[in-house]
Amino acid sequence: MKATIQHNDQFLEVDFSKPIDISIPLTNTSDNPIAWYIDKPVIEPVVFGDWIGKVSEGKSSTNFNNIFFNPHGHGTHTECLGHITREFYSVNQSLKTFFFFAELVSVIPEHDGDDFIITKSQLEKILNGKKPEAIVIRTLPNKEDKLSMKYSNTNPPYLHEDAAIFIREIGIKHLLIDLPSVDKEHDEGKLLAHKAFWNVKDVNNLNDDARLDCTITEMIFVSEYILDGTYLLNLQIASFENDASPSKPILYYFK
Repeated sequence: MKATIQHNDQFLEVDFSKPIDISIPLTNTSDNPIAWYIDKPVIEPVVFGDWIGKVSEGKSSTNFNNIFFNPHGHGTHTECLGHITREFYSVNQSLKTFFFFAELVSVIPEHDGDDFIITKSQLEKILNGKKPEAIVIRTLPNKEDKLSMKYSNTNPPYLHEDAAIFIREIGIKHLLIDLPSVDKEHDEGKLLAHKAFWNVKDVNNLNDDARLDCTITEMIFVSEYILDGTYLLNLQIASFENDASPSKPILYYFK
């Protein structure tokens, strides 16, 4: 299906029959990516006595599974500022529209002591004056082991606080990245990039100008064949009343 949409006084054609899925599937195998020191997800049939919710076991007419997982540690997820605040905020209430113009950028994190960071100057140079609604950050090298990476205690690259402030100040509302967090793995709970992006000054007493309608999506995967540039983003979440939800961001080319 094709549709015509307006962007910056231009009319563009989008082919919705050609989605580009940049989410990572959730599985109950050792191939599932894992962060934050937890075990792999569990997907297993419900058992009531002799009854097993699995058709192949011959005791049920349906497959009827329980799923135990953590959205932050087990794959692609979208979170709102409720992830870091004392007061409860739900991503399901924060994200109310789902289509955005997004800029896909590729960045080689810079070496900084024992860390690798994405800097303000890198993003400023790449965006070159563009102010999209959403930014999709692909880190290089972009190996497929991101699909099954065990991130715990590996000190992955992260977003410098100044880069997060820059993203906020140019009006980007949705930040997507192929890392387990925008912040350093062991940062003593500072969460500088999260706080800077959402403009949260005090997690115990939320300021009036905090960005309630903005989201961060982590642990995406953008294949090598997808070129940097401007896309239409469909940011899909499940309707969890929680600070975060598993999500399925989809990109579309347009012309």
